[in-house]
Amino acid sequence: MHLDVQDLKTFYYRTRLGRAAQRVIRDRVVAHWADTKGQTVVGFGFAVPLLRPFLDRARRVIGLMPAPQGVMPWPGGGLGNVSVLCEDALWPLPTGLVDRLVVMHGLETSENPSLLLDEVRRVLGPGGRVLFIVPNRAGLWARSDQTPFGYGRPYSLGQLEAQLSRHGFTADTHEVALFQPPSHRRFWLRAGPYCERVGNRLSNRYAGGVLLVDASKDAPQPGGTPVRDGMRAPLRTAGALAQPARDNVCATNAAGAATGIVAARQRC
Repeated sequence: MHLDVQDLKTFYYRTRLGRAAQRVIRDRVVAHWADTKGQTVVGFGFAVPLLRPFLDRARRVIGLMPAPQGVMPWPGGGLGNVSVLCEDALWPLPTGLVDRLVVMHGLETSENPSLLLDEVRRVLGPGGRVLFIVPNRAGLWARSDQTPFGYGRPYSLGQLEAQLSRHGFTADTHEVALFQPPSHRRFWLRAGPYCERVGNRLSNRYAGGVLLVDASKDAPQPGGTPVRDGMRAPLRTAGALAQPARDNVCATNAAGAATGIVAARQRC
């Protein structure tokens, strides 16, 4: 179940904890994608808090927001709107358009994660990369409903990598972020930067509130898909007529020839 866009907006733009989380995760995304000149950068879910640094760097920036969540205009400040309302598995983007894609508050809250991953694979172009940001099952943020990461399905690293592999992705790198407790108390907000520094030195898998997995598409298998390989003689359809494939035509001709021979013998 997707969260409401107004709740997400309130957390990331109007609370100190949300602004701190935004800053930590955005810095990680920018470190992953240092050079996006001439590229198309897209965010799905509620990823727009992470996309602002790319407005001046990338060729094109698009913020896709799922219909059950709702949409808000973004960015502000007199800049033209780049946010778009769409379905989880029906994005208004051509195949192979996207060079860099970040998914946050999209995968763990989707009712059709398999269809969503198939759509991610479709829009990624050659050499494209996708960064999945999901609640860490081993972290504190997935256990608290004070933040958006406390909703949906949290993942362990193994679970996320297995799901990506089933849909034709290779997880190349991973890390964790948000080591500070998900608390709005002033003490923990002030200690946030210190918690991040210590946490990064201690672990790249556990304790952090979110997992960041950078993945790429697997190369397509030569010789067609397994479904097509398993079909020995599919029908060739032209308009409303279906003609038998070559093997079926040969079998029909052979049967006709045998019938003709039998008839000729009977006449003799």
